[in-house]
Amino acid sequence: MVALPISAPPRYGRLGRMRRATKRRVQLFLGTLIGVAYGGLIGLTFRGTPLISSLVGAVDGVTITAVIAGVEFFLLRTRCPLQQAPFLVTFGVKWLVYGIVIMVVNAGSLGQRVLGLALSAAPLDESLELLGAFFSFVVAFVVLLGFEIGQIVGPRNLRNIVLGSYHRPRREERFFLFVDIEGSTSLAEQIGPTAVHRFLDGVFRLASDPIGDHGGEIYQYVGDEMVVTWTAAVARGDARPIACFFAIVAALEAVAPAFEREFGMAPRLRAALHARPVISGEVGDSKRDIVFHGDVMNTAARLEHARDLDRRFLVSSDALSRLAATEQYALEPLGPQALRGRAAPVDVYAVGAAR
Repeated sequence: MVALPISAPPRYGRLGRMRRATKRRVQLFLGTLIGVAYGGLIGLTFRGTPLISSLVGAVDGVTITAVIAGVEFFLLRTRCPLQQAPFLVTFGVKWLVYGIVIMVVNAGSLGQRVLGLALSAAPLDESLELLGAFFSFVVAFVVLLGFEIGQIVGPRNLRNIVLGSYHRPRREERFFLFVDIEGSTSLAEQIGPTAVHRFLDGVFRLASDPIGDHGGEIYQYVGDEMVVTWTAAVARGDARPIACFFAIVAALEAVAPAFEREFGMAPRLRAALHARPVISGEVGDSKRDIVFHGDVMNTAARLEHARDLDRRFLVSSDALSRLAATEQYALEPLGPQALRGRAAPVDVYAVGAAR
């Protein structure tokens, strides 16, 4: 029986960690399902007791998932040296620890003891017990490797590359949210590039939970800026890209004192949102990636740099017209705006927090 790994939360504050509650419940549920399936398979194959073995597997699955969640959320969320170690070291230690947890829970028949059940058939042969332990380590290796690589390239990006979703270019409507951190350039002059890196890393880590909660995909980081994207189908409900930006702002405001103490300033954001059709497809050979081609990204970038409008969050009418439930926000029409590099003006709104 194996359990799904759960990623560590950001360093600053509890707000970001709370947003992972839903993920924890889902992953705990998936760990239980894997335990049920594994226990049922073992019972059906070797013991002829699929129902009892499934119950035992469910208990084992919950136990293993809870232990791994405890390690990820309560140990690795601190400044644990393991988080700063090379990838192979981090991966190897996690695999060894989680593999031992799986082996101990399974070998100790914890589920059977908790439920007070006696299996009707004889215990498994020692060779089969060893085979089961080996199988658990192998599956744990595969799941953990996929998870860790997904953390590097992005889970959706990894999934789409593996499934070949964008092997052939496709036309789709997408939203692009450009989020810029104000003052990072001047901050670098005061505290140095290494401290600024920690500053940006803290902001980006805190932003990851709201982005995930609102169905967004982090497309790329560019200096002190990040680009988030949604398909039109995902973005439309509850104006998710707009809600996402204000959720990021709220997460940063909640931990502003921590940033003030460590860096002398709290992060302030500017953002722009635009939506239009793009061509999405896989590119590259030695490094595969999914890229988006179209005017929408250039327009969103120009809109985000429209400093003369003196607004923190600018949204094009093209984006607003594709979203539902925008009436809950304060919308200030700014009219058609000429953007550098574009011949045609763009109709723009300034968007304020929910009324």
